[in-house]
This record gives sequence, structure tokens and C-alpha cells, in this order.
Amino acid sequence: MEHTSHEFLKALLETPSPSGFEQPIQQVVRTHAKAFADDVRTDTHGNVFAARFPEGKPDGAPRIMLAGHCDQIGLMVQYIDGDGFLYIQPIGGWDMQVLLGQHLTVWGKSGPVPGVVARRAIHLLKPDERTKVPDFTDVWVDVGAKNKEEAESLVRCGDPVTFALGYRPLRNGLAASPAMDDKVGLWVCMEAVRLLHGRPLRAAVYGVSTVAEEIGLRGATTAAYAIDPTVGIAVDVTHATDTPGNDKKSQGDIKCGAGPVLYRGPNISPRVFDLLEETATAHTIPVQVRGVPRATGTDANAIQIARAGVATGLIGIPNRYMHSPVEVVHLDDLTNAAKLLAEFCAAVGPDTNWIP
Repeated sequence: MEHTSHEFLKALLETPSPSGFEQPIQQVVRTHAKAFADDVRTDTHGNVFAARFPEGKPDGAPRIMLAGHCDQIGLMVQYIDGDGFLYIQPIGGWDMQVLLGQHLTVWGKSGPVPGVVARRAIHLLKPDERTKVPDFTDVWVDVGAKNKEEAESLVRCGDPVTFALGYRPLRNGLAASPAMDDKVGLWVCMEAVRLLHGRPLRAAVYGVSTVAEEIGLRGATTAAYAIDPTVGIAVDVTHATDTPGNDKKSQGDIKCGAGPVLYRGPNISPRVFDLLEETATAHTIPVQVRGVPRATGTDANAIQIARAGVATGLIGIPNRYMHSPVEVVHLDDLTNAAKLLAEFCAAVGPDTNWIP
């Protein structure tokens, strides 16, 4: 992975972005994209658009939307008790069993506040409590405050909370971090736009860092309406099934490091899938294929039904342990996905047929 792009990936993963609180990460995106995009702008929803235009911006040039959502699952401070303990509610989908015992960060107005999430020690739990998954009202965040007054001097209700962020390289090209979902998809879209810098294009390409995907594909809905794309490709994570206990019969045989995943199914235009697969073959880019027989829970769902309909594709980055603090991806899958998207965009012109 190119050094500057690798540093951009780490910056994304080390910047908080719970749904509804994406401003810090979008500033990282804008600063990075201005070096290679023809235009960088932000809409009132918070989506960031980094565009490359064909020379002269000819009438009739297709518009390609590349969407990766910048928001991550998070938590929100809901209540502060008299002893200064914080009670939280989820932003997005959480597994409580993963949350227990984690280091967290509360992103207060005056800066980050470290804390831990816990409940009573197992020695103090009643027998029936030991086998029960607790509710959010049964756990709390301890920031070390002496009392409510001290806690309220640091945080307030509505403040977002994340896992303690950080990037950790592993062996054999793998890396671990919270929020690989979907900062790696965002990275792929922006890297594809960067790879197109200086290349002649016959289509306008919009790399979009979308917001609020984790709470209902909201940013992609408004961004697709604004762009009115001819073609839209979402890049998100997909479950890697190369770890113990996964059911490949229902989720497919998906491996980290074996290439980005091309989706097929009713959420996908067969024309887009075919051109992605042909492009991968022509440029010797490894890919995997996964079928999904329904609407996907990704930005591709919103893009496909925008306005009068969009020829839509979906690329997945294999991800182990999704929605946990130890999500794991392979860096080669990211670089290959970005290369594939760039070559796809370079091949699209006014004469490309998207009618199934």
C-alpha cells in the first residue's frame, strides 16, 4: 500500500465517527481528497463528495457514484447518576457480550474522556444473572469521576462514545481495528478517485463518504438523489468466513486476502457485475463472488432505488469479527478493490449499455 494512502487509512481508523457525529472524520477526508480531486464539497447532511470530471465536462457524460460510509457503530451518553457513572444507549447494532469489559472513549466538547464499560464482578452476580446477557441499562461507563458534578464537567447527555480507537498491524498483511466497517470502504472509494488523478475519463466520478449508514442508509439516500448517478457502486465490508464456526452454506466461502468480493443478486445490476468481473480479469485483479438473494443492508440498497433507478454494484471487503473492537481485514483486499474501481471507472463512457 502506498505510504500516503496507508497513513490516510490509519487516520480514518483513529478518528471517531459514530452515526450523527461524523464531522471529525469528514475533515480528514476533505483534507486528503483536495490533493487529487477536481472538486471537494460537503452537503447539508454531512456527506463529502470528491469528484473527478472528464475534460470539458461534456453533456451526456455518465455519472458514477462510489459510496463508502464513514460512520461507525457507537454509543451515546443517556444518563449520569449521582456517583458520576454514565449510562449509555447504542448507536447502530451492538453485541452486548462484545461490549462488556472494553476500554471506551467519550468524545466530550472539551476533548476525549477515557473510560471503561462494566457491570458487577462475576463473584457478585446472582446465579441467574451469570447466564443472562445484560441490557444496556444493566451496565455503566466508569470515567473515574468522583461524583455527578465532576462527570458533568467532562461530558453531557448526548455525547458520543466509541471503543478505544487504534490501528494494529498483524502478520501476513492483516490489520485489526474497530470500525473497519466501513472506513475501509470509504478508503477504497477515495483511493480509486486518487488513482484516476491525471487519467483521461469519459465519465464523471464521485467518490462519496456517506453518513448515517448504520442507522438506515440515510446519507447514501440523499447523496444519490443529489448526484442522480447513471451507475452506483457501494463498497462495504462483508463477513469473512475463514474463521472457526462460520456457516459457508449460508454465507459463502469468503477469505481475507483472496480479493474483494463482487456481489450478485436482485440488489445488483447484472451489467455492473459483468463489467466489474471483466475488468478484474483484464487487469489480473483477484476477486471473490458472493450471492445475496435479497436487498442488501448496505448503501447499494438506497442507491439502486434512487430517483428513477440506478445501475448498482456492490463490492465487499472481507472482514472478520464485524461490529467488534477487533475487526480484521487484509490490506491487499483494499488495494485490489481500489484498483478495480479505478479501472472500472476508466472503462465507462457514454456508449456503455446499462440496460439488463
